[in-house]
Amino acid sequence: MDNLFNNILTNVSQDMTIGSAIITMIIAVIFGIIIGFTYYKTQEENYQRNMAVTLMMLPVILSVIILFVGSNIARAFSLAGTLSIIRFRSAPGDPKDIGFIFFDIAAGLACGVGLYGYGAVFVILLCVIMLISEKYKFFEKKDIQKTLKITIPENLNFEGAFDEILKKYTKSYKLTKIKTTDLGSLFELCYNVVMQNDENEQEFINELRCRNGNLNIILAVSAPK
Repeated sequence: MDNLFNNILTNVSQDMTIGSAIITMIIAVIFGIIIGFTYYKTQEENYQRNMAVTLMMLPVILSVIILFVGSNIARAFSLAGTLSIIRFRSAPGDPKDIGFIFFDIAAGLACGVGLYGYGAVFVILLCVIMLISEKYKFFEKKDIQKTLKITIPENLNFEGAFDEILKKYTKSYKLTKIKTTDLGSLFELCYNVVMQNDENEQEFINELRCRNGNLNIILAVSAPK
């Protein structure tokens, strides 16, 4: 380990100066701030401050690693072996968060190899695209699919029992699953439904309760796949 870092420190001066390294890190910080700000503006619901701070730091870290490695293959393999000791454990996040991480990586690599102009064009252009996408809600489905679970007694014929109500209050519905509950004394019907925009959900549930004997009913937004 000592030999590795001594080798890095003795060879770094051959490939770069302190001034160029400082310039690289300053530009990387600017890129990180721009990307972090874009994350802040586009992640209203799932915003995490720690994620924004990480996005600010990551381009600097990556650019410094690239400066240390330079064109020396031996150093590249040595650093890869050293960094492989570090293990990151975290729960799977929002797919957009993963995209921001790769965005940061590309910005850091651009700084590390000295392509500041191309990096600036890339960062600014993609940030503008993401801000516009968030403002105008590109690819957002206007109709939100929800999951409807209706508990019914075992003596109720569930085939078509709720079709009249579902047609009245929903744009579309589909029975996806039927299962028994409470040791087989009850059935649970699971539907995927898209509610009509002008219909009252409370009235919808009240009519269902009258039909299922006032047993349990759950209407929830479907989990993303």
